[in-house]
Amino acid sequence: MKRLYLLLMAIGVSSLGFGQATTIAGQSTTIPAFTLEQCIQFALDNSIRSKNAQIDQQIAKAKVRETVGIGLPQITVNSSLVHNPTLPRFFALYSGPTGFLGDLSSVPGLKVGDVVAAKSPFQLPSSGSASATVNQILFNGSYLVGLKAASTFQELSLKTREQTEQDIIQLVTKAYYSVLINKERTQLFDNNINRVDSLLKNTTALNKNGFAESIDVDRVKVSLNNLISERDKFTNLNELGLQLLKFQMNYPQDQPIAITGNIQEVEVNSDVDAYKEDWNYRNRPDYKVLEVNQRLQQLNIRNQYATAAPVLSAFATLGYSTQAPNVSSLFGSSAEFKDNGLLGPDKWYQYSQLGVSLSMPIFTGFSRSARIQQEKLKLNQINNNFVALKNSIDIEITQASTSFNNALKTLTAQKENQELAGNVARVTKIKYQQGVGSSLEVTDAENSLRQAQTNYYSALFDAMVAKVDLDKAYGKLLPSNYKENSTINPEKK
Repeated sequence: MKRLYLLLMAIGVSSLGFGQATTIAGQSTTIPAFTLEQCIQFALDNSIRSKNAQIDQQIAKAKVRETVGIGLPQITVNSSLVHNPTLPRFFALYSGPTGFLGDLSSVPGLKVGDVVAAKSPFQLPSSGSASATVNQILFNGSYLVGLKAASTFQELSLKTREQTEQDIIQLVTKAYYSVLINKERTQLFDNNINRVDSLLKNTTALNKNGFAESIDVDRVKVSLNNLISERDKFTNLNELGLQLLKFQMNYPQDQPIAITGNIQEVEVNSDVDAYKEDWNYRNRPDYKVLEVNQRLQQLNIRNQYATAAPVLSAFATLGYSTQAPNVSSLFGSSAEFKDNGLLGPDKWYQYSQLGVSLSMPIFTGFSRSARIQQEKLKLNQINNNFVALKNSIDIEITQASTSFNNALKTLTAQKENQELAGNVARVTKIKYQQGVGSSLEVTDAENSLRQAQTNYYSALFDAMVAKVDLDKAYGKLLPSNYKENSTINPEKK
Protein backbone atom coordinates (compact mmCIF):
# COMPACT_ATOMS: atom_id res chain seq x y z
CA MET A 1 0.00 0.00 0.00
CA LYS A 2 2.85 2.37 0.70
CA ARG A 3 4.22 1.75 -2.74
CA LEU A 4 0.85 2.43 -4.31
CA TYR A 5 0.58 5.69 -2.37
CA LEU A 6 3.99 6.83 -3.64
CA LEU A 7 3.02 5.95 -7.19
CA LEU A 8 -0.16 7.99 -6.92
CA MET A 9 1.69 10.97 -5.45
CA ALA A 10 4.39 10.87 -8.12
CA ILE A 11 2.13 10.74 -11.12
CA GLY A 12 -0.17 13.24 -12.83
CA VAL A 13 -3.52 12.21 -14.28
CA SER A 14 -6.04 12.92 -17.13
CA SER A 15 -8.84 11.71 -19.60
CA LEU A 16 -12.19 12.38 -21.41
CA GLY A 17 -15.34 10.39 -22.37
CA PHE A 18 -18.91 10.27 -21.24
CA GLY A 19 -21.44 7.75 -20.15
CA GLN A 20 -20.96 6.02 -16.79
CA ALA A 21 -24.20 5.97 -14.83
CA THR A 22 -24.35 5.93 -11.05
CA THR A 23 -26.99 6.48 -8.37
CA ILE A 24 -26.71 9.26 -5.78
CA ALA A 25 -29.33 9.68 -3.05
CA GLY A 26 -31.76 7.54 -5.01
CA GLN A 27 -31.39 9.57 -8.20
CA SER A 28 -29.67 8.34 -11.34
CA THR A 29 -26.97 10.63 -12.71
CA THR A 30 -24.32 10.38 -15.42
CA ILE A 31 -20.66 10.82 -14.52
CA PRO A 32 -18.34 11.84 -17.39
CA ALA A 33 -16.22 8.81 -18.30
CA PHE A 34 -12.96 9.34 -20.19
CA THR A 35 -10.86 7.09 -22.39
CA LEU A 36 -7.08 7.51 -22.46
CA GLU A 37 -7.19 9.44 -25.75
CA GLN A 38 -9.92 11.71 -24.43
CA CYS A 39 -7.97 12.30 -21.22
CA ILE A 40 -4.97 13.39 -23.24
CA GLN A 41 -7.04 15.58 -25.55
CA PHE A 42 -8.73 17.27 -22.59
CA ALA A 43 -5.35 17.94 -20.97
CA LEU A 44 -3.88 19.31 -24.22
CA ASP A 45 -6.84 21.69 -24.50
CA ASN A 46 -7.16 22.73 -20.87
CA SER A 47 -3.97 22.25 -18.85
CA ILE A 48 -2.23 25.44 -17.76
CA ARG A 49 1.08 24.46 -19.36
CA SER A 50 -0.62 23.75 -22.66
CA LYS A 51 -2.54 27.03 -22.57
CA ASN A 52 0.64 28.98 -21.86
CA ALA A 53 2.39 27.20 -24.73
CA GLN A 54 -0.47 28.23 -27.01
CA ILE A 55 -0.17 31.83 -25.80
CA ASP A 56 3.57 31.77 -26.52
CA GLN A 57 2.77 30.66 -30.05
CA GLN A 58 0.30 33.52 -30.47
CA ILE A 59 2.92 35.96 -29.15
CA ALA A 60 5.36 34.66 -31.75
CA LYS A 61 2.81 35.24 -34.53
CA ALA A 62 2.26 38.79 -33.29
CA LYS A 63 6.04 39.29 -33.26
CA VAL A 64 6.20 38.30 -36.93
CA ARG A 65 3.49 40.84 -37.78
CA GLU A 66 5.37 43.49 -35.80
CA THR A 67 8.59 42.82 -37.70
CA VAL A 68 6.84 42.87 -41.08
CA GLY A 69 5.21 46.18 -40.13
CA ILE A 70 8.60 47.84 -39.69
CA GLY A 71 9.23 47.53 -43.43
CA LEU A 72 5.89 49.07 -44.42
CA PRO A 73 5.54 52.83 -45.05
CA GLN A 74 5.61 54.78 -41.79
CA ILE A 75 3.40 57.89 -41.72
CA THR A 76 3.91 60.51 -39.04
CA VAL A 77 1.75 63.57 -38.46
CA ASN A 78 3.15 66.55 -36.51
CA SER A 79 1.60 69.84 -35.49
CA SER A 80 2.68 72.63 -33.19
CA LEU A 81 1.73 76.09 -31.92
CA VAL A 82 4.56 78.20 -30.47
CA HIS A 83 4.56 81.62 -28.85
CA ASN A 84 7.80 83.40 -27.94
CA PRO A 85 7.22 86.16 -25.40
CA THR A 86 10.80 87.26 -25.96
CA LEU A 87 12.35 86.54 -29.32
CA PRO A 88 16.05 85.89 -29.59
CA ARG A 89 18.10 88.80 -30.84
CA PHE A 90 19.50 89.08 -34.32
CA PHE A 91 23.25 89.70 -34.31
CA ALA A 92 25.06 91.45 -37.18
CA LEU A 93 27.97 93.80 -37.94
CA TYR A 94 27.00 97.42 -38.48
CA SER A 95 28.11 98.43 -42.02
CA GLY A 96 26.88 101.98 -42.12
CA PRO A 97 23.68 103.83 -42.96
CA THR A 98 23.32 102.05 -46.27
CA GLY A 99 23.72 98.59 -44.81
CA PHE A 100 21.16 95.96 -44.03
CA LEU A 101 20.39 97.39 -40.59
CA GLY A 102 19.63 100.83 -41.95
CA ASP A 103 20.76 104.15 -40.48
CA LEU A 104 21.71 103.72 -36.82
CA SER A 105 23.75 106.93 -36.57
CA SER A 106 21.51 108.10 -33.74
CA VAL A 107 22.87 105.35 -31.49
CA PRO A 108 25.57 106.91 -29.30
CA GLY A 109 29.08 105.52 -29.81
CA LEU A 110 28.06 103.13 -32.64
CA LYS A 111 30.55 102.88 -35.43
CA VAL A 112 31.01 100.76 -38.50
CA GLY A 113 32.17 97.21 -37.64
CA ASP A 114 30.52 97.07 -34.23
CA VAL A 115 28.27 94.10 -33.32
CA VAL A 116 24.63 95.05 -33.21
CA ALA A 117 21.99 92.98 -31.32
CA ALA A 118 18.77 93.96 -33.04
CA LYS A 119 15.27 92.55 -32.93
CA SER A 120 14.92 89.72 -35.43
CA PRO A 121 13.28 90.88 -38.64
CA PHE A 122 12.76 87.24 -39.75
CA GLN A 123 10.47 85.87 -37.01
CA LEU A 124 7.22 86.88 -35.38
CA PRO A 125 6.46 85.92 -31.75
CA SER A 126 3.81 83.26 -32.60
CA SER A 127 4.06 80.48 -35.16
CA GLY A 128 2.14 77.39 -36.18
CA SER A 129 2.93 74.36 -38.30
CA ALA A 130 1.27 71.10 -39.41
CA SER A 131 2.93 68.37 -41.49
CA ALA A 132 2.74 64.75 -42.55
CA THR A 133 5.88 62.72 -43.26
CA VAL A 134 6.14 59.36 -45.01
CA ASN A 135 9.24 57.19 -44.52
CA GLN A 136 9.95 54.01 -46.45
CA ILE A 137 12.87 51.65 -45.99
CA LEU A 138 14.48 50.87 -49.34
CA PHE A 139 17.26 48.68 -48.01
CA ASN A 140 18.20 47.59 -44.51
CA GLY A 141 20.22 44.44 -43.96
CA SER A 142 19.19 44.10 -40.31
CA TYR A 143 15.52 44.28 -41.31
CA LEU A 144 15.91 41.46 -43.83
CA VAL A 145 17.62 39.30 -41.22
CA GLY A 146 14.93 40.28 -38.72
CA LEU A 147 12.21 38.98 -41.04
CA LYS A 148 13.92 35.61 -41.21
CA ALA A 149 14.49 35.58 -37.46
CA ALA A 150 10.84 36.39 -36.76
CA SER A 151 9.58 33.41 -38.74
CA THR A 152 12.22 31.20 -37.09
CA PHE A 153 11.10 32.46 -33.67
CA GLN A 154 7.56 31.44 -34.58
CA GLU A 155 8.85 27.98 -35.46
CA LEU A 156 10.61 27.85 -32.08
CA SER A 157 7.34 28.52 -30.27
CA LEU A 158 5.72 25.70 -32.25
CA LYS A 159 8.48 23.21 -31.37
CA THR A 160 8.47 24.30 -27.73
CA ARG A 161 4.73 23.75 -27.59
CA GLU A 162 5.21 20.27 -29.05
CA GLN A 163 7.79 19.49 -26.36
CA THR A 164 5.45 20.73 -23.64
CA GLU A 165 2.58 18.66 -24.99
CA GLN A 166 4.79 15.57 -25.12
CA ASP A 167 5.49 15.96 -21.39
CA ILE A 168 1.76 16.38 -20.74
CA ILE A 169 0.99 13.21 -22.69
CA GLN A 170 3.59 11.27 -20.73
CA LEU A 171 2.25 12.38 -17.35
CA VAL A 172 -1.39 11.92 -18.31
CA THR A 173 -0.81 8.44 -19.72
CA LYS A 174 0.99 7.27 -16.59
CA ALA A 175 -1.72 8.75 -14.39
CA TYR A 176 -4.47 7.12 -16.46
CA TYR A 177 -2.76 3.75 -16.12
CA SER A 178 -2.50 4.29 -12.37
CA VAL A 179 -6.24 4.91 -12.05
CA LEU A 180 -6.96 2.02 -14.44
CA ILE A 181 -4.88 -0.38 -12.34
CA ASN A 182 -6.61 0.84 -9.19
CA LYS A 183 -9.97 0.26 -10.84
CA GLU A 184 -9.05 -3.35 -11.59
CA ARG A 185 -7.63 -3.89 -8.12
CA THR A 186 -10.80 -2.55 -6.52
CA GLN A 187 -12.76 -5.24 -8.32
CA LEU A 188 -10.18 -7.78 -7.20
CA PHE A 189 -10.63 -6.71 -3.57
CA ASP A 190 -14.36 -7.27 -3.87
CA ASN A 191 -13.83 -10.74 -5.33
CA ASN A 192 -11.39 -11.67 -2.57
CA ILE A 193 -13.74 -10.39 0.12
CA ASN A 194 -16.61 -12.40 -1.35
CA ARG A 195 -14.46 -15.52 -1.47
CA VAL A 196 -13.20 -15.16 2.12
CA ASP A 197 -16.69 -14.28 3.32
CA SER A 198 -17.95 -17.49 1.74
CA LEU A 199 -15.12 -19.35 3.44
CA LEU A 200 -16.09 -17.77 6.76
CA LYS A 201 -19.69 -18.92 6.37
CA ASN A 202 -18.58 -22.46 5.54
CA THR A 203 -16.14 -22.54 8.47
CA THR A 204 -18.82 -21.24 10.84
CA ALA A 205 -21.17 -23.98 9.68
CA LEU A 206 -18.47 -26.62 10.15
CA ASN A 207 -17.81 -25.29 13.63
CA LYS A 208 -21.48 -25.55 14.59
CA ASN A 209 -21.48 -29.14 13.40
CA GLY A 210 -18.31 -29.98 15.30
CA PHE A 211 -16.07 -30.36 12.26
CA ALA A 212 -14.03 -27.18 12.88
CA GLU A 213 -12.68 -25.40 15.92
CA SER A 214 -13.70 -21.89 16.94
CA ILE A 215 -10.10 -20.78 16.39
CA ASP A 216 -10.55 -21.65 12.72
CA VAL A 217 -13.53 -19.31 12.55
CA ASP A 218 -11.59 -16.54 14.28
CA ARG A 219 -8.64 -17.02 11.94
CA VAL A 220 -10.81 -16.63 8.82
CA LYS A 221 -12.68 -13.68 10.39
CA VAL A 222 -9.37 -11.89 11.05
CA SER A 223 -8.42 -12.43 7.41
CA LEU A 224 -11.78 -11.02 6.28
CA ASN A 225 -11.49 -7.97 8.54
CA ASN A 226 -8.00 -7.27 7.25
CA LEU A 227 -9.25 -7.50 3.68
CA ILE A 228 -12.11 -5.08 4.31
CA SER A 229 -9.80 -2.60 6.06
CA GLU A 230 -7.25 -2.84 3.26
CA ARG A 231 -9.95 -2.30 0.65
CA ASP A 232 -11.19 0.85 2.44
CA LYS A 233 -7.69 2.31 2.57
CA PHE A 234 -7.16 1.46 -1.07
CA THR A 235 -10.46 3.12 -2.01
CA ASN A 236 -9.31 6.35 -0.36
CA LEU A 237 -6.00 6.23 -2.23
CA ASN A 238 -7.86 5.60 -5.46
CA GLU A 239 -9.93 8.74 -4.82
CA LEU A 240 -6.69 10.66 -4.38
CA GLY A 241 -5.57 9.35 -7.76
CA LEU A 242 -8.74 10.72 -9.37
CA GLN A 243 -8.14 14.11 -7.73
CA LEU A 244 -4.61 14.17 -9.12
CA LEU A 245 -6.01 13.18 -12.50
CA LYS A 246 -8.40 16.14 -12.47
CA PHE A 247 -5.60 18.45 -11.38
CA GLN A 248 -3.40 17.48 -14.31
CA MET A 249 -6.30 17.84 -16.73
CA ASN A 250 -7.32 21.18 -15.20
CA TYR A 251 -10.66 19.49 -14.73
CA PRO A 252 -12.98 21.06 -12.09
CA GLN A 253 -12.10 19.54 -8.74
CA ASP A 254 -15.71 19.66 -7.56
CA GLN A 255 -16.99 17.70 -10.57
CA PRO A 256 -17.09 13.86 -10.64
CA ILE A 257 -15.01 11.94 -13.15
CA ALA A 258 -14.53 8.32 -14.18
CA ILE A 259 -12.40 6.44 -16.68
CA THR A 260 -13.26 3.73 -19.18
CA GLY A 261 -11.22 0.85 -20.53
CA ASN A 262 -9.50 -2.14 -18.96
CA ILE A 263 -5.95 -3.34 -18.59
CA GLN A 264 -6.46 -6.09 -21.17
CA GLU A 265 -6.62 -3.38 -23.85
CA VAL A 266 -3.21 -1.96 -22.93
CA GLU A 267 -0.40 -3.24 -25.14
CA VAL A 268 2.80 -3.70 -23.15
CA ASN A 269 4.56 -6.37 -25.21
CA SER A 270 6.70 -4.56 -27.77
CA ASP A 271 9.83 -5.38 -29.70
CA VAL A 272 12.49 -2.94 -28.52
CA ASP A 273 14.55 -3.58 -31.65
CA ALA A 274 11.66 -2.35 -33.81
CA TYR A 275 12.04 1.11 -32.26
CA LYS A 276 15.52 1.39 -33.75
CA GLU A 277 14.46 0.88 -37.37
CA ASP A 278 13.28 4.44 -38.02
CA TRP A 279 15.08 6.09 -35.12
CA ASN A 280 16.48 9.58 -35.58
CA TYR A 281 17.43 12.21 -33.04
CA ARG A 282 15.11 14.61 -34.87
CA ASN A 283 12.17 12.47 -33.68
CA ARG A 284 12.66 14.10 -30.29
CA PRO A 285 10.94 17.48 -29.73
CA ASP A 286 13.77 18.71 -27.48
CA TYR A 287 16.26 18.05 -30.30
CA LYS A 288 14.06 20.03 -32.70
CA VAL A 289 13.95 22.92 -30.24
CA LEU A 290 17.74 22.96 -30.05
CA GLU A 291 17.98 22.96 -33.85
CA VAL A 292 15.74 26.02 -34.08
CA ASN A 293 17.78 27.76 -31.39
CA GLN A 294 20.87 27.05 -33.44
CA ARG A 295 19.33 28.71 -36.51
CA LEU A 296 18.28 31.70 -34.43
CA GLN A 297 21.81 32.12 -33.14
CA GLN A 298 23.18 31.93 -36.69
CA LEU A 299 20.75 34.71 -37.62
CA ASN A 300 22.01 36.76 -34.68
CA ILE A 301 25.50 36.55 -36.13
CA ARG A 302 24.23 37.55 -39.58
CA ASN A 303 22.44 40.50 -38.03
CA GLN A 304 25.65 41.76 -36.43
CA TYR A 305 27.33 41.70 -39.83
CA ALA A 306 24.30 43.39 -41.39
CA THR A 307 24.65 46.40 -39.08
CA ALA A 308 27.73 47.40 -41.10
CA ALA A 309 25.72 47.61 -44.34
CA PRO A 310 24.26 50.96 -45.49
CA VAL A 311 20.65 51.81 -44.71
CA LEU A 312 18.75 53.44 -47.56
CA SER A 313 15.42 55.17 -46.96
CA ALA A 314 13.08 57.49 -48.85
CA PHE A 315 10.97 60.18 -47.29
CA ALA A 316 8.40 62.80 -48.26
CA THR A 317 6.96 65.65 -46.19
CA LEU A 318 3.98 67.89 -46.85
CA GLY A 319 3.14 70.67 -44.42
CA TYR A 320 1.77 74.12 -43.74
CA SER A 321 3.20 76.91 -41.59
CA THR A 322 2.47 80.49 -40.57
CA GLN A 323 3.52 83.24 -38.18
CA ALA A 324 1.71 86.08 -36.45
CA PRO A 325 2.23 88.68 -33.73
CA ASN A 326 0.22 86.52 -31.28
CA VAL A 327 -1.41 83.09 -31.06
CA SER A 328 -4.94 84.27 -31.69
CA SER A 329 -3.86 85.89 -34.92
CA LEU A 330 -2.66 82.53 -36.26
CA PHE A 331 -6.27 81.59 -36.99
CA GLY A 332 -7.55 85.09 -37.72
CA SER A 333 -8.57 86.57 -41.03
CA SER A 334 -6.03 86.65 -43.80
CA ALA A 335 -6.80 90.34 -44.15
CA GLU A 336 -4.42 90.94 -41.29
CA PHE A 337 -1.64 90.22 -43.73
CA LYS A 338 -0.72 93.17 -45.86
CA ASP A 339 -0.67 92.46 -49.55
CA ASN A 340 2.71 93.69 -50.61
CA GLY A 341 3.06 91.43 -53.57
CA LEU A 342 4.93 88.78 -51.60
CA LEU A 343 2.08 87.25 -49.66
CA GLY A 344 -0.71 85.20 -51.13
CA PRO A 345 -4.36 85.33 -50.12
CA ASP A 346 -4.01 82.51 -47.52
CA LYS A 347 -2.50 82.73 -44.14
CA TRP A 348 -1.09 79.18 -43.95
CA TYR A 349 1.50 78.42 -46.60
CA GLN A 350 2.32 75.02 -47.95
CA TYR A 351 5.77 73.50 -48.09
CA SER A 352 6.91 70.05 -49.26
CA GLN A 353 10.03 67.96 -49.23
CA LEU A 354 11.20 64.81 -51.04
CA GLY A 355 14.42 63.00 -50.41
CA VAL A 356 16.48 59.90 -49.98
CA SER A 357 18.72 59.25 -46.99
CA LEU A 358 21.70 56.97 -46.81
CA SER A 359 23.47 56.11 -43.60
CA MET A 360 26.48 53.88 -43.26
CA PRO A 361 28.66 53.36 -40.20
CA ILE A 362 32.32 54.01 -41.00
CA PHE A 363 33.99 53.39 -37.69
CA THR A 364 32.29 51.99 -34.59
CA GLY A 365 35.40 51.16 -32.65
CA PHE A 366 35.74 47.53 -31.65
CA SER A 367 32.20 47.15 -30.30
CA ARG A 368 30.71 45.46 -33.40
CA SER A 369 33.54 42.94 -33.72
CA ALA A 370 33.22 42.20 -30.01
CA ARG A 371 29.48 41.62 -30.38
CA ILE A 372 30.09 39.28 -33.33
CA GLN A 373 32.64 37.36 -31.27
CA GLN A 374 30.13 36.99 -28.41
CA GLU A 375 27.42 35.66 -30.74
CA LYS A 376 29.84 33.18 -32.29
CA LEU A 377 30.83 31.92 -28.86
CA LYS A 378 27.16 31.47 -27.99
CA LEU A 379 26.77 29.43 -31.20
CA ASN A 380 29.67 27.25 -30.06
CA GLN A 381 27.82 26.65 -26.79
CA ILE A 382 24.73 25.52 -28.69
CA ASN A 383 26.85 23.19 -30.82
CA ASN A 384 28.28 21.72 -27.63
CA ASN A 385 24.73 21.30 -26.33
CA PHE A 386 24.00 19.07 -29.33
CA VAL A 387 26.70 16.66 -28.17
CA ALA A 388 25.40 16.76 -24.60
CA LEU A 389 21.78 16.26 -25.71
CA LYS A 390 22.67 13.30 -27.94
CA ASN A 391 24.55 11.67 -25.07
CA SER A 392 21.61 12.34 -22.76
CA ILE A 393 19.16 10.84 -25.25
CA ASP A 394 21.37 7.78 -25.73
CA ILE A 395 21.47 7.19 -21.97
CA GLU A 396 17.72 7.75 -21.70
CA ILE A 397 17.06 5.23 -24.48
CA THR A 398 19.38 2.69 -22.86
CA GLN A 399 17.76 3.13 -19.46
CA ALA A 400 14.24 3.00 -20.90
CA SER A 401 15.00 -0.12 -22.94
CA THR A 402 16.59 -1.88 -19.99
CA SER A 403 13.76 -0.91 -17.65
CA PHE A 404 11.18 -2.07 -20.17
CA ASN A 405 12.84 -5.45 -20.74
CA ASN A 406 13.23 -5.98 -16.99
CA ALA A 407 9.61 -4.95 -16.41
CA LEU A 408 8.41 -7.48 -19.00
CA LYS A 409 10.44 -10.26 -17.37
CA THR A 410 9.10 -9.35 -13.94
CA LEU A 411 5.56 -9.18 -15.29
CA THR A 412 5.86 -12.65 -16.81
CA ALA A 413 7.16 -14.08 -13.54
CA GLN A 414 4.51 -12.36 -11.40
CA LYS A 415 1.74 -13.45 -13.73
CA GLU A 416 2.87 -17.05 -13.36
CA ASN A 417 3.15 -16.63 -9.57
CA GLN A 418 -0.40 -15.27 -9.44
CA GLU A 419 -1.71 -18.27 -11.38
CA LEU A 420 0.24 -20.68 -9.16
CA ALA A 421 -0.94 -18.95 -5.98
CA GLY A 422 -4.52 -19.03 -7.23
CA ASN A 423 -4.25 -22.74 -7.90
CA VAL A 424 -2.73 -23.36 -4.44
CA ALA A 425 -5.52 -21.38 -2.78
CA ARG A 426 -8.17 -23.30 -4.71
CA VAL A 427 -6.70 -26.73 -3.89
CA THR A 428 -6.11 -25.80 -0.24
CA LYS A 429 -9.72 -24.67 0.14
CA ILE A 430 -10.99 -27.94 -1.37
CA LYS A 431 -8.80 -29.99 0.97
CA TYR A 432 -10.04 -28.02 3.96
CA GLN A 433 -13.67 -28.51 2.96
CA GLN A 434 -13.01 -32.24 2.60
CA GLY A 435 -11.47 -32.35 6.06
CA VAL A 436 -7.91 -33.17 4.99
CA GLY A 437 -6.51 -29.67 5.46
CA SER A 438 -6.33 -26.99 8.12
CA SER A 439 -7.76 -23.50 8.24
CA LEU A 440 -4.25 -22.18 8.80
CA GLU A 441 -3.20 -23.58 5.45
CA VAL A 442 -6.23 -21.91 3.83
CA THR A 443 -5.43 -18.55 5.46
CA ASP A 444 -1.80 -18.75 4.44
CA ALA A 445 -2.80 -19.65 0.90
CA GLU A 446 -5.22 -16.71 0.75
CA ASN A 447 -2.53 -14.33 2.03
CA SER A 448 -0.08 -15.67 -0.51
CA LEU A 449 -2.63 -15.23 -3.27
CA ARG A 450 -3.34 -11.62 -2.28
CA GLN A 451 0.39 -10.88 -2.19
CA ALA A 452 0.86 -12.50 -5.58
CA GLN A 453 -2.02 -10.44 -6.97
CA THR A 454 -0.53 -7.23 -5.53
CA ASN A 455 2.86 -8.08 -7.01
CA TYR A 456 1.29 -8.83 -10.37
CA TYR A 457 -0.56 -5.53 -10.61
CA SER A 458 2.51 -3.63 -9.44
CA ALA A 459 4.56 -5.37 -12.12
CA LEU A 460 1.87 -4.64 -14.71
CA PHE A 461 1.86 -0.96 -13.79
CA ASP A 462 5.66 -0.86 -13.94
CA ALA A 463 5.52 -2.39 -17.42
CA MET A 464 2.94 0.17 -18.56
CA VAL A 465 5.03 3.05 -17.23
CA ALA A 466 8.20 1.59 -18.75
CA LYS A 467 6.42 1.38 -22.13
CA VAL A 468 5.44 5.07 -21.87
CA ASP A 469 9.02 6.04 -20.98
CA LEU A 470 10.29 3.97 -23.90
CA ASP A 471 7.91 5.73 -26.30
CA LYS A 472 9.00 9.10 -24.95
CA ALA A 473 12.70 8.22 -25.26
CA TYR A 474 12.21 7.39 -28.95
CA GLY A 475 10.06 10.46 -29.58
CA LYS A 476 6.83 8.60 -30.23
CA LEU A 477 4.57 10.51 -27.82
CA LEU A 478 3.61 13.03 -30.50
CA PRO A 479 0.67 15.38 -29.88
CA SER A 480 -0.49 14.89 -33.47
CA ASN A 481 -1.39 11.30 -32.63
CA TYR A 482 -4.06 12.56 -30.27
CA LYS A 483 -5.16 15.80 -31.93
CA GLU A 484 -6.45 13.84 -34.91
CA ASN A 485 -9.23 12.39 -32.76
CA SER A 486 -12.74 13.61 -33.43
CA THR A 487 -14.10 16.37 -31.24
CA ILE A 488 -15.52 15.07 -27.98
CA ASN A 489 -19.27 15.33 -27.73
CA PRO A 490 -20.30 16.15 -24.15
CA GLU A 491 -23.80 14.89 -24.89
CA LYS A 492 -22.55 11.41 -25.69
CA LYS A 493 -24.00 8.85 -23.32
